[in-house]
Amino acid sequence: MKIHIKNLFLLPALIVGLGLILTGRVTAQTFTTLHNFTNEDGAYPQAGLILSGKTLYGVTDAGGDFGSGTVFAVSTNGSGFTNLYSFTGGSDGAYSQAGLLLSGNTLYGVTGSGGISGSGTVFAVNTNGSGFTNLYSFTGGNDGAYPYAGLILSGNTLYGVTDAGGDFGSGTVFAVNTNGTGFTNLYSFTGLSDGAYPYDKLILSGNTLYGTALEGGNFRAGMVFAVSTNGSGFTNLYSFTGGSDGAYPYAGLILSGNTLYGVTGSGGDFGSGTVFAVSTNGSGFTNLYIFTATDANGFNNDGAYPEAGLILSGNTLYGTAIDGGTNGDGTVFSLTLPMLQVATILSAPQVTGGNTNFTFLLSGPSGSNYVLQVSTNLLNWSSVSTSTIPVSGSVNLSNAISGYNRRFYRVYLQ
Repeated sequence: MKIHIKNLFLLPALIVGLGLILTGRVTAQTFTTLHNFTNEDGAYPQAGLILSGKTLYGVTDAGGDFGSGTVFAVSTNGSGFTNLYSFTGGSDGAYSQAGLLLSGNTLYGVTGSGGISGSGTVFAVNTNGSGFTNLYSFTGGNDGAYPYAGLILSGNTLYGVTDAGGDFGSGTVFAVNTNGTGFTNLYSFTGLSDGAYPYDKLILSGNTLYGTALEGGNFRAGMVFAVSTNGSGFTNLYSFTGGSDGAYPYAGLILSGNTLYGVTGSGGDFGSGTVFAVSTNGSGFTNLYIFTATDANGFNNDGAYPEAGLILSGNTLYGTAIDGGTNGDGTVFSLTLPMLQVATILSAPQVTGGNTNFTFLLSGPSGSNYVLQVSTNLLNWSSVSTSTIPVSGSVNLSNAISGYNRRFYRVYLQ
């Protein structure tokens, strides 16, 4: 079953709230309406904002001169609202539901429909409203259709996903140059074990794109994937079972170190969704939190159905749930992750027969999982092994690091 519910709950509001808390003094919160849309200047802004200096930029899903949505700007004090562009609903596109991307003085975005074939567009427009350009119109064929997720930029290349179309009708990962040339269908989802209907934006690390597919996977409940920026090496990192691990990840991912964090919109032990983590190589999937069943009043005190992406500050994840809570109207939540605890190397490395022998002193809760990682530059770390290690005394990990001599090593508490 394919269900589309666009997220209306914006994490930037959370960031503002945190800013108030961190001032060291609790003061009354001041809510200010910066602009009231009139339909002529836009209507139904579903996507988040971006900020440059003292100007906020965004899109509306409807309204404007032709009723097909707008690109707008407004100052952070609410003055100077400007309708930068009104979509006509024709070849330029219609109904933009994804946030913008800013590079220099150019805003990039997508429309979920419209364009030459009515299947959506990739567009660019200057921050002063000039130079609107339809960079690409989706045909609804093997190039994809209906891009609902925002774009990411690397160099002069924009990357994104479509929710449908492609060789099998289940969506695509695509790339296009910022001047509109070089459109490439990097991957077409089959709707089977590789997933179907990617619904939120990608993230990029090195030459690898990471994302989620709303459905498909080995159990038809969605999955986490990776694919190289040249379209090679597509990998199903994790398939949700629809059980206690969750189901239907609407939102995209965030990356910290070698760990991807995300949420599922349903599933878990009570069907209300989960917060999860998985390594970039697909190992170590962890269900960090399961939203609970409803109480006697029919509400989940902790929330239900998280469908928006997380943010990470320090070792705390923040997010929103669209339902549940004390009043049944959703929640803003935080989830504190275990602090990483690096082990102490007690002995110098000894190379014998190609094996490098270290002794580590480990401390922490009994039965905790420890991950051994290796690096050549102290910046980029890759996991060598994950295991439950006795925490009393010292542990020799020579077998785990055989063949990795002349490297840097660390062990941390998972």
